[in-house]
Amino acid sequence: MDDRLEANRVNWNERTPIHAASEFYGVDRFKAGNITLSDIERREVGSVSGKRLLHLQCHFGMDTMSWARLGADATGVDFSDAAIDLARSLNDELGLGVRFICSNIYDLPNVLDEEFDVVYTAVGVLCWLPDLDEWAKVVARYVRSGGMFYILDGHPFSHVLEAADDAKTGDNDLYVRNPYFPNPAGEFYGPGATYTGPEELSTGAYEWQHSVGEILNSILDAGLRIEFFNEHAVSGYRTFPDMERCDDGWWRLPSWRNECVPQLFSIKATKQRG
Repeated sequence: MDDRLEANRVNWNERTPIHAASEFYGVDRFKAGNITLSDIERREVGSVSGKRLLHLQCHFGMDTMSWARLGADATGVDFSDAAIDLARSLNDELGLGVRFICSNIYDLPNVLDEEFDVVYTAVGVLCWLPDLDEWAKVVARYVRSGGMFYILDGHPFSHVLEAADDAKTGDNDLYVRNPYFPNPAGEFYGPGATYTGPEELSTGAYEWQHSVGEILNSILDAGLRIEFFNEHAVSGYRTFPDMERCDDGWWRLPSWRNECVPQLFSIKATKQRG
C-alpha cells in the first residue's frame, strides 16, 4: 500500500471508536431502526429493492446497512480494519445480512470478483484518494451492464473557501484560502480533532483536492455515461461557522450567501448494455 494511504488507514483506525461514540453518528439511533441516508441520496438513487449494491469507503457501515434496510443485497468495503470489525459487529447484532470486506479501493479487484447493480459512495470520500483515474476504473469494473454508479460528496469549490471567524469584529465572510486545482502529492495535516467533536487524534492524514473537471473526466474515461451532475447548497455538518441547521436537517449559509456556494455535488453514471 502507498505509504500515504497506510498513514490514512492508521488515522481512520484511530477515528473509528471516537466516531462510533459520537452524537454525530448516532449509533444508538441506528440500532433503533434509523436510516442514515439523506433525502438526496434516497431520491437520486431510487429504489434498491432486490438490487445488489456495493458501497465503497463505507467506514463502519451504517449507510451500507441502511441500504440493506431498504431492500438491497449490500456489500461494504473500507480500508480501516477497525471500521470493518465494528461494521461486522453491528451487522451481526442487528441481523441485516450485509457483507463487509476490508480492502483499500485500488486493491479491491484482487479480493472481489463480482458485478453489482449499484456502486455507491458518499460523503467525504474523494479527498482521501490520490488517483481518481484508477479509482474510476475500479468503480466501472464493478458496475454491471445496465447498472449505475452514484456519488454524493463535498463540492470542490467549497474546499477553496474558509471563514475569517473573527469574534472581535463579527467577520464571518468567506475568503479564498486553498487551491482549487489538484496537487498529486496531496497535503499532510498533522494531529488534530476529527469532525465529530473536540477529541484530539494522535495521528495525521493526507488529503487530496480534486477539481470538478478531474472528477467528471475520470468517470467518463472509465467508460461510464454521466446521467446527471447536480450541485447542492447544503451540507451535512457546519462547514462554515455561521451556517444554520434547518428543519430538514441540512446546514445552510444564511440569507443570500446560501446561493453563492455549492456545498455538495452528486453524480449518477451508468454502464451501457452491450
